[in-house]
Amino acid sequence: MINRIARQSLKNIGILLTAAFLMLFSISPVFAQRAPIDVNLIIDGSSSLTGVKNEITTWVNTRLDQILSDGDLVNVWSAGQQSKVIYTGKMDSAADREAVKKSIRDLAPAGNNPDFSGALKDAGSKQSSGYSYTLLISASPQALSSVLSSPQANLLRFSRIEEFSNWRALVVGLNLESKVKRSAAAFFSR
Repeated sequence: MINRIARQSLKNIGILLTAAFLMLFSISPVFAQRAPIDVNLIIDGSSSLTGVKNEITTWVNTRLDQILSDGDLVNVWSAGQQSKVIYTGKMDSAADREAVKKSIRDLAPAGNNPDFSGALKDAGSKQSSGYSYTLLISASPQALSSVLSSPQANLLRFSRIEEFSNWRALVVGLNLESKVKRSAAAFFSR
């Protein structure tokens, strides 16, 4: 019983930390320039993308306009049969932002099973700054089942899903477990 309560408390703290982190992104341009972060975009590169690619591309590009700041390091993965990085670069100009958007527009779907697990694992290990923002785009509900049944399912532990008619966007809090545990320990030691 106590373990279940502790796990639920850790989960709630994790959700609160993720929400606070996302809120920081939404208000940071209003108050001050924030420190550069790592931005990871993991996009379903399977054949499921074909029917929803334009909608996803428009939504992701709008989201990028809201998130990106000068100095951010952006990695874009195509999660096709095997995940592969299709763009890496530091955001220093409008041309850099346009190059990221072009890599997303030019993404060519291939295969049937997206490799989200490989991309999430790579994104978690490539973190160069203290903070990251990871956005995973799944072109179909079935596409997420592969990552949920894999050893990397724990990487989705601190995530938030936004559902659309035929696709999903997940904001994933990578590498948050130790921060959540420290926060929970500090909270319970009061």
